[in-house]
Amino acid sequence: MAYLENIKTFVRVYELGSMSAAARDQRISAAVASSRISQLEEHLNVRLFQRTTRQLNPTEQGLLFYRGACRVLEAVERAEAEVTEVTQSPRGTIFMAAPLGIGRRLVAPAVPKFSEKYPLIEIRLRLSDRKLDMAAEGLDVAFFLGVPEDSTLRIRKIADCSRLLCASPEYLARKGQPSRPEDLANGAHDCLNLRYPGSPEFQWPLQIDGGVRRISVKGPFESDDGDVLTSWALAGHGIILKPEFEMAEHLATGALIPVLPDNPPVPVQLACLYMHRKRQDPKVRLLIDFMADHILRALS
Repeated sequence: MAYLENIKTFVRVYELGSMSAAARDQRISAAVASSRISQLEEHLNVRLFQRTTRQLNPTEQGLLFYRGACRVLEAVERAEAEVTEVTQSPRGTIFMAAPLGIGRRLVAPAVPKFSEKYPLIEIRLRLSDRKLDMAAEGLDVAFFLGVPEDSTLRIRKIADCSRLLCASPEYLARKGQPSRPEDLANGAHDCLNLRYPGSPEFQWPLQIDGGVRRISVKGPFESDDGDVLTSWALAGHGIILKPEFEMAEHLATGALIPVLPDNPPVPVQLACLYMHRKRQDPKVRLLIDFMADHILRALS
């Protein structure tokens, strides 16, 4: 098993281009990751990487070994999957992430139910509205609103979620109800926006005259936490764009009121992302199928 673990670490170092990133991915220290690479190099009697103070580049022998190592790991994963399916006792740990709104309202409530059905599988759930790098952060599954930028990931669409603009009665009494989308673009209204590193300028895609127009908006507050934006809207500080399922409770009580209901935002795709090889893992497949079914029923 030690040799196989060394191969796994080598593959992640090669793919991530960093010893420390591979160590985080495998939940080991950078020293252990470096030791595993050194053991492989000693066993093979070759250098797998050229190391400098700033870079880690694979050698020609490293490239050749990577290709073979991937085939070995894929064969092991297939064998493990077949054995696990036969025994019907999937086990292990799944690292999963979701945005705050989806995570708290749709994903987290399903985790105990999944664990009741599959008690040998442990779930590690991380909730964050910031953009995540699945490979670098060692995630098996991530839920996502929108269209993923990383084409190397596999995607399973779960649903199209309707969205709306809304604000508190206090805000609308003070600022007035917008009568047309252009009212949001001229600075007459405060728009509360989700900001994270690398996020684009704020443009809200609204359905107008049978088409879609992106309205550039701005406001006094920004946050990387969607629930913070909701709390600001409830306190009367501006207008927010949110999935309808997140706002249902506040709309029902009248704490928030729809804005520009004739020009709603374009629906957003709710999907599940996973690495190419992860889908072969039966416990990951079970989790994705279970969560997709639970989310669809919760949204219906």
